[in-house]
Amino acid sequence: MTLHPDVIGIDISKDHLDIHDAESGTGCRIANTAAAIADWVERLAPRACQIVMEATGRYDAALRAALAAAGIAYARINPEQARSFARATGRRAKTDAIDARMLAEFGRRLAPRAAAPDDPARARLTALSRRRDHLVASRKQERTRRSEETEPLIAADLDRHLAWLDTAIVDLDRAIAATIRASQTLAQEAALLRSAPGIGPVAATVLTAHMPELGRIDAKAAAALAGLAPYNNDSGAFRGKRSVRGGRTRVRQALYMAALAAARSDTVLGRFHQRLRHAGKPPKLALIAVARKLLTILNAIIRQQTPFAR
Repeated sequence: MTLHPDVIGIDISKDHLDIHDAESGTGCRIANTAAAIADWVERLAPRACQIVMEATGRYDAALRAALAAAGIAYARINPEQARSFARATGRRAKTDAIDARMLAEFGRRLAPRAAAPDDPARARLTALSRRRDHLVASRKQERTRRSEETEPLIAADLDRHLAWLDTAIVDLDRAIAATIRASQTLAQEAALLRSAPGIGPVAATVLTAHMPELGRIDAKAAAALAGLAPYNNDSGAFRGKRSVRGGRTRVRQALYMAALAAARSDTVLGRFHQRLRHAGKPPKLALIAVARKLLTILNAIIRQQTPFAR
């Protein structure tokens, strides 16, 4: 099969972007600033091409915004997938320029799915959700320190910090709720997700913010993205245990906690969990299976735009 050759690979770092054009075979480096990116995108706009980059969190935010504004398609791929491709093609050296060339070749050979255009409301929700997670983790650590502290001065300082964290988390919860209410798309999606057992406000926020693909991909792809897809560990006559790995850690954590509640519910998920346990499945394996089934149901709920049916 012949794939379209006009693919551009971009390796992203905090300070600069290394760019490799598969059509011309040339590369360049530009600053990772809005002005430099806008100038490069303006020259690129007349061409029909696809950009391939690794998902790098906030470092690719300016690039994604400029590409979306210009209507240029781009694909964000998992860094682990990119390194596996590099090893499979015999590339052991690693520099920014080499990585950009490898990403261009990845795009030509595998034609990755273009990312959905950024939604500013969802982007804000993602940032707020991520900040909330940071503060909740910090509060947990501070509570542990407070339980062990005997020095009065330090204990008082910890109490003040814990009070500040409590207030900051409440403020973020309000900002998250307001962001969801202000967007018809996010509000409808969150309401549909919360119709399912085990999905409370935090889980709905995590899924809405960190898994925008819900409803647009099939169940197997959704499980893989969430790190809930079981992978075989077989070789020759050996048959090992299947295990889940990879994927989006925060999404998997939210689904696992939701599965704990859903497993106790009087719904299809609760009955599914009971059958697994009666069949002798270990508790954790049964919960992972419930989480995966819950994700499959959530994916269908968003795709069909219908609430959960018990």
